[in-house]
Amino acid sequence: MAKLPGAIQGARIVGEKFVHAQRQQNPEGRMPLMDHIRELRNRVVKMALGLGAGMIVGFVFFAPIWNVIDRPLCTAVIRGQTGCKTLGVNQLALDGPLDPFYLRVKVAVIAGVILSSPVWLYQIWAFIAPGLYAREKKWSYIFLGTAVPLFLGGVTLAYWSLGRSMHYLLGLTPGTVANVISVDQYMSFVMAMLLAFGIAFEVPLLIVMLNLAGILTHERFRKWRRVMIFGVFLIAGMANPSPDPITMLILGGGCAALVEVAEFIVWSNDRRRARLHPDPYAGLADDQLSPIELGDTDDTSRFN
Repeated sequence: MAKLPGAIQGARIVGEKFVHAQRQQNPEGRMPLMDHIRELRNRVVKMALGLGAGMIVGFVFFAPIWNVIDRPLCTAVIRGQTGCKTLGVNQLALDGPLDPFYLRVKVAVIAGVILSSPVWLYQIWAFIAPGLYAREKKWSYIFLGTAVPLFLGGVTLAYWSLGRSMHYLLGLTPGTVANVISVDQYMSFVMAMLLAFGIAFEVPLLIVMLNLAGILTHERFRKWRRVMIFGVFLIAGMANPSPDPITMLILGGGCAALVEVAEFIVWSNDRRRARLHPDPYAGLADDQLSPIELGDTDDTSRFN
């Protein structure tokens, strides 16, 4: 009878050989439509489980999380006053008996989305990755290690700009009008800001992914560069729920800077591809015949 460690090692070797053989038979990761649907279902379930775990944390630590969420409003200087206890200036209010419960749910959703971002970002990548060639899958860890900081960076920038948005928007209120802000509306505003900034910061990563998949080249990117930059600011203005121009410039400027970094990565990757796989037709004129590579001379001599 084989020893247990030896049997485990043998099973591991057999499993690795089987996976290697499957990759050789299907190097491009192709699968039928139903398999794609099942894979999507499994990824969505895992994303939901991660979100649920993050929401549980949000329910348990509601008080400290809520103190972080209402801080941008409570620290904003409005009519020379700060704090959320000044009636008619920037005080939050609940409208109905169920609103306290809904407030905890929304806080838990915000906490769940942020805390589970490594989980759902990885699931999105894991669903897309099988469609890439095997040589490009080595970028998986780099993508995952980049997507999470980008999302969290966008959320952090959004949180930092919330105080400025509150100061600008509530500062437009006439002196004869009181500001009694609904908690539901404030939470919707905060959620929209955080998600808009977090998702917008993923656009440069999408550009790099399209380049690695062979869909977007630097030459094509360069032709549409001005349009892309304009589109970034346009999307920033549409995604930003605040009409504050400073907030829009912060979001658009941050995304534009990341797009420039993505362009450098695309340019470097295209140069690497050109060096490793040179184009045999590069440099040929339109009226010049391309060279034809013949096979072995011994095989072609019989046709002479």
